[in-house]
Amino acid sequence: MAGIAGLHVAWGVGSTFPFRDAATLADTVAGKDVVPNRLACNAVAGALVVAAALAADMPIVPRRLRMTGRYGVASMLAGRGALGLLGATERVSPGSNSPRFKRMDRRYYTPLCLVLAAATATAVQP
Repeated sequence: MAGIAGLHVAWGVGSTFPFRDAATLADTVAGKDVVPNRLACNAVAGALVVAAALAADMPIVPRRLRMTGRYGVASMLAGRGALGLLGATERVSPGSNSPRFKRMDRRYYTPLCLVLAAATATAVQP
């Protein structure tokens, strides 16, 4: 998750890595015509950093709160994965409906969310 956060920060400052241009990046990762703005990219990056810290059981908050947070992260990722399985990702990301995005969502993003949900839920047992 920390690596994915880094990508979001890079996209927020204008990088198109690993894509050839902004249009391809926007279509592939957002299903839209334009890349989300810096604020949106950084908000996602921040959420991913916190999620990674919770999954790694880093002492950023008291243990009980970390456990609650970790299960919250796992639930959100599982929910996102479930929406992807149902072909309903647009419910949490309005306008993400390009054919390329839908293909990538089915093939990569949905399975990744489900794997991360399982890994987060089982990362550190009490």
